[in-house]
Amino acid sequence: MAFRKKINAKAKADKNTGFGTNASSYGGRFVTKSGNANVRKTGIDFLDSISWYHTMLTIPRWKFFFIIFAFYFLVNFAFASIYYMIGVEHLNGINAVKAIDKFGQSFFFSIQTYTTVGYGHISPTGFLTSFVASIEALFGLLSFAIATGLFYGRFSKPKAHIIFSENAIIAPFQGGTALMLRLSPYKNTNLTDAEARITMGIHLEEDGKMVNKFYTLDLELEKVSSLTLSWTLVHPITESSPLYQMNEADIKNTIGEIIVFIKVFDDMYSSTVVKRSSYTFDEVVYGAKFLPMFTRSQDNDKTLLHIDRLNLFEKVSL
Repeated sequence: MAFRKKINAKAKADKNTGFGTNASSYGGRFVTKSGNANVRKTGIDFLDSISWYHTMLTIPRWKFFFIIFAFYFLVNFAFASIYYMIGVEHLNGINAVKAIDKFGQSFFFSIQTYTTVGYGHISPTGFLTSFVASIEALFGLLSFAIATGLFYGRFSKPKAHIIFSENAIIAPFQGGTALMLRLSPYKNTNLTDAEARITMGIHLEEDGKMVNKFYTLDLELEKVSSLTLSWTLVHPITESSPLYQMNEADIKNTIGEIIVFIKVFDDMYSSTVVKRSSYTFDEVVYGAKFLPMFTRSQDNDKTLLHIDRLNLFEKVSL
């Protein structure tokens, strides 16, 4: 579908966005809702394409702990199997008769060796068993050092604790309309010197083929000194806006995406952190306005920021 006529001629397209211009080469959205590039790398070995350190720092908490515990039990299972194949008679203190009991005691001896606890109830005899135990003890020290580093990295990694509204909206604004989206900090952090930038990517027909065009959307307010409450980013739809004269049907029938970049300074980390998100045109609600999300406390002593109201809006006529 061609929508070139719907883009205001006064709107100047960006050239240095980092995104490709050939629409036929793109699949899906440019940026995921979580802010990551919607790109999968191919043509290279899987192990070479993965930074395990970055992966372990960014995966969800439950996956991180699952990998840690799975690795812990698998390593001990492997060493227990080695001890069992060498022969449990080379492990003093094992008096089990049944094979399953012998393996079980070998497994717990492996855990004691791996963690360097060493209760002393079971001890290795013979060169081969002692050699395996010494290798396992070294492997355990290195493993715990890596795990400790990963724990610290996840705990100390600077993060922008900011959430975005699920939808962007087209709302009344100063006698006209504006594209709006809302964000808010949700942790007990102090964020200052916040900067925002919005880029709109859109599929257009140009010279008989579909291309990607990108436009920087001017904001009513691009910077705030302190991000303590919610912040509604407002792009006034004026004659210079690429959204000018686009109605609800145009929004629904156009393939486009609104990419949001937020940069703030976190004084806890003394570091600048970045947060990204995006909205496809399917996630833009035409004719709505956000509902207030902060109120005064009953004792008039504090301002209450209602995070659960971030996504609330009501329909209005334009």
